[in-house]
Amino acid sequence: MTTSIIVDAQRTVTPLWPVPQERRIVTVLFADIVGSTALVNRLDPEDVRALQRAYFDTVAGVLHRWQGVVEKYIGDAVMALFGARHSDGFDAYRAVRAGLEIQAALDRRPMVDGIRLRVRVGVATGEVVVDLGDVVTGGHGVASGAVITAAARLQEYAAPGAVALCAATARATAGLITQRQLTPVPVAGRVPPVPVWHAVGPVRPGADRHDGPLIGRRRELATIRDQLGAAIRDRTPRWISLVGPTGSGRSRLLHELTRGLTTVDGLSVRWCVATCQPYPDQVLAPVAHLLRGLAGIRHSDGPAAVHDRLVVALTPLFPPTRVATAVPALQRMLTTPDGSAAALAGAAIFREVLLRLAAHRPLIVAVDDLDRAAPAVSRFLHALFGAATERGLPLALLTVHQPQWADTRPGPARQMTIGPLATVQSGRLLRHLLTRAGQPVALVDRLLPLVGGRPGHATAYVTSLLDGADPAALALPDAVRRAVGAELDHLDGERRAVLMAAGTLGGLISGAAVDRALGWTPGRAAAALRKLVAAGLLLPHHTAGYAFAAPALRQVAAERLPRALRAVFQRRAASVPHLDTMHRGTNPPDPAGAVNGSAARSAEIVRLDTVGARTGRLDAVFAALASAGPGGVTGPTGLRRGNPTPTMATRPGAERTAGSRRLRAVASVGDVPPTPATAASVSARGGGGSSPRDVGRPAVPVRPTPASPAGHWTLADAGSPPGVVRAIPRPPLIRPLDGLPASA
Repeated sequence: MTTSIIVDAQRTVTPLWPVPQERRIVTVLFADIVGSTALVNRLDPEDVRALQRAYFDTVAGVLHRWQGVVEKYIGDAVMALFGARHSDGFDAYRAVRAGLEIQAALDRRPMVDGIRLRVRVGVATGEVVVDLGDVVTGGHGVASGAVITAAARLQEYAAPGAVALCAATARATAGLITQRQLTPVPVAGRVPPVPVWHAVGPVRPGADRHDGPLIGRRRELATIRDQLGAAIRDRTPRWISLVGPTGSGRSRLLHELTRGLTTVDGLSVRWCVATCQPYPDQVLAPVAHLLRGLAGIRHSDGPAAVHDRLVVALTPLFPPTRVATAVPALQRMLTTPDGSAAALAGAAIFREVLLRLAAHRPLIVAVDDLDRAAPAVSRFLHALFGAATERGLPLALLTVHQPQWADTRPGPARQMTIGPLATVQSGRLLRHLLTRAGQPVALVDRLLPLVGGRPGHATAYVTSLLDGADPAALALPDAVRRAVGAELDHLDGERRAVLMAAGTLGGLISGAAVDRALGWTPGRAAAALRKLVAAGLLLPHHTAGYAFAAPALRQVAAERLPRALRAVFQRRAASVPHLDTMHRGTNPPDPAGAVNGSAARSAEIVRLDTVGARTGRLDAVFAALASAGPGGVTGPTGLRRGNPTPTMATRPGAERTAGSRRLRAVASVGDVPPTPATAASVSARGGGGSSPRDVGRPAVPVRPTPASPAGHWTLADAGSPPGVVRAIPRPPLIRPLDGLPASA
């Protein structure tokens, strides 16, 4: 095992994120020595100390390498968290692999007086509240939740040297870890008995099954086929990347390409395909996978069979003397595909094999989930692509990865982004999946808004129904929650804060509402919203604001927040005065003004920063607003019935009726209170805020009100005639809760 993982040793706080706690799905590992009491009683204290040190060093080293955080030591027991601060979607897998490796590492390590330590390991997955600043080794009290107790109970039912899994962990590692289900066991406080699985070992990589029809993606298929065909036809190697989030159908598209593109202009095309497993045991494992597929070598083949298959594959390409030296080097790489000199020498020989194959017959090398592979695999592909380009060979590279993966492709590489399916296509896919699963097709209407155009989400929902999920509730499947949580954790602090705050808001998302929810200065969220659109997580709406690209992303983002903070965000955002909808006319809001900040040609501008001083409380202002005006005019409706104020400016232009006027809020850097010059300007205009355009309109007097002791501006006359829009001073930012920063 050569995977190298670095863990922070300092106590740190997630930067640019004002939430000190999060509700997260984590995996808890609990390991305890079997028979430790009897062992300690018969050993000398110095020997006990040496034994404990060797034990804890071994366990902690394995946990850290698999990105686990030791939360506490309890006697001879160790409790660790996976996914407490950052999730990659494979937290449960890493925890189980760590548990299995702990057992193997203790078997290999010599102990005092030849003692062989046996431990039981329990692994459970569930929701906890995490203190983000305490997620370091030894940070006691980092997480709170029932899953911690569940992990401790599970290890009691594990055999010595075994790893016991809860149902959620077993589901999360299905297809990655070989499991054996046991008889359900009674657990205190849990009725009925709890099902338990034992982990056996990692599953060898294999091709995913894609037995259903491909729905949609005709344009993507045609584009990629044209690119691959051009590379082969012109003998100009091309590197093409299929990029999309988890569940977008990237692997399904690759499968369709390998099955459908077999010839180009009558020339037979050879495919060489590998899939990268998460956290491979050896860094060159995907390269070894390519070699096995090319030579037809099975994992069950013995050394003699492997030798014979390699000889058959290399004989048409190399002279006999070269074959005799190349085959042993390739065998060593297949046996131990690590970063050693011998494995790298074998990879170099295999690269020459691929180049000579391409000289005889067009070749396409495809690597799925390249973002999971070690940098050594990227270096191998770069060297292959560079050599093929120099020789002018009919070779193409096709890589599949997620958007957040660091782009190490060469400059000429083409990228194909896999977007969501159209609504009609999603409906067809759901009908097919439900019919094949024997579920009511009527569920399509309820599932359609939940899947967000992602085929993987559609499959996960239907699979959850087969596993016994309640069709009436349609809870978010665990697989979708893990994948979406990983997408959220890939964001930096500011974008993550914007997305989580936006998840608490109903309907479309506006920058003003996000700024208000987070307690930020106006306009600060705009850049983060644009970045989220570029990342494919938000979509600009055709009328105004933004919408989540995947409904599951909104749900996961909102559920990450503690209940109290979620309520604060909702209350703050609900108090934003929506100036683009305050008028009672029939004109819709301008999408350009709402999304991009550009003004409509006919929009009037209200300088909010010149209306009132930055003093007072938000609650007091809107409490007055809610109770203002005769005739029961309350809340935001009252804004539509106010008088024009001395700070309302109008744009010169053609005459417009009051019913067709629209407003656009213009944010500025600071809050500027009314000045004497402003008041003088108002007086010069007659005190009514009129401009030359207002000649001939009925004058509406402005009734001044005395200032409050704190210097607040108060509402004047909320009972003005309909169609007249008044401006109110922008209230100050709401003060944060105790211990919660108002901004990042």
